[in-house]
Amino acid sequence: MNTSNTQLQAVVFDWAGTTVDFGSRAPILAFMALFADNNVEITIEEARAPMGLEKRDHIAAVLAMPRVASAWQAVYGTAASEDDVDRLYRDFIPYQLKSIPQCSALIAGALETFADIRKRGAKIGSNTGYASMMIGELVQSAANQGYIPDCIVTASDVKHGRPYPEMLWKNLIALNVSEIKTVVKVDDTVVGIEEGLNAGCWTVALAVSGNEVGLSYEQWMGLPPAQQEILKEKAYAKMRASGAHFVIDSIAELPQVLDEIQSRLQQGGCP
Repeated sequence: MNTSNTQLQAVVFDWAGTTVDFGSRAPILAFMALFADNNVEITIEEARAPMGLEKRDHIAAVLAMPRVASAWQAVYGTAASEDDVDRLYRDFIPYQLKSIPQCSALIAGALETFADIRKRGAKIGSNTGYASMMIGELVQSAANQGYIPDCIVTASDVKHGRPYPEMLWKNLIALNVSEIKTVVKVDDTVVGIEEGLNAGCWTVALAVSGNEVGLSYEQWMGLPPAQQEILKEKAYAKMRASGAHFVIDSIAELPQVLDEIQSRLQQGGCP
């Protein structure tokens, strides 16, 4: 038996809401400020709905929402155009550059999980809906906290962003990994899980630490258990519906899932 076919070879992580920025708050702060400064207020729910997409696509998706489209028409007297999307994206970049460093702390349990993956002999890849110009400070902050992935691919490094699997494939090429069934994609958004499924690898969805609950760690821990349970049930239902192979609270619980995937691989299983 070719052991390379039965051993976990790589885990590819998203960034915000998955490895850093509990609650995936940096993009939301930026999107809401951008639209507010353009006289079209958007809600947290509207800002979060397209999360995981490349950021220009995210802006276009928000503008296409009926309520937002109507509000834009009321302010500007015409529907938002492609030129408006391009302008908003250009304007968005400084907002994002400001918010990312404010939300760059590693999520609890991340370092222990990275060490576990290294111990297994697997590589660590990463990709993000952020453009490369946006993540310099984030990558440096993560490194200062002890997280240095073997590969980083951003939305601006590929022709097609999520849910197309180009970023994930680009990771695997850089990591020299050819067996897709030995790869795990970990993400906190539906579109990120779809990326992993479209690539053909195992997928693990994070329900609490990321976009679906959308609270900072302090806010989450401050909730009564009953309220936490209500939010968890809703988030788990959404992420299970995405088709993810596994759904867990956060990156801290990933090692147990990797044990299960490794066991399945050794029994001849595949995603």
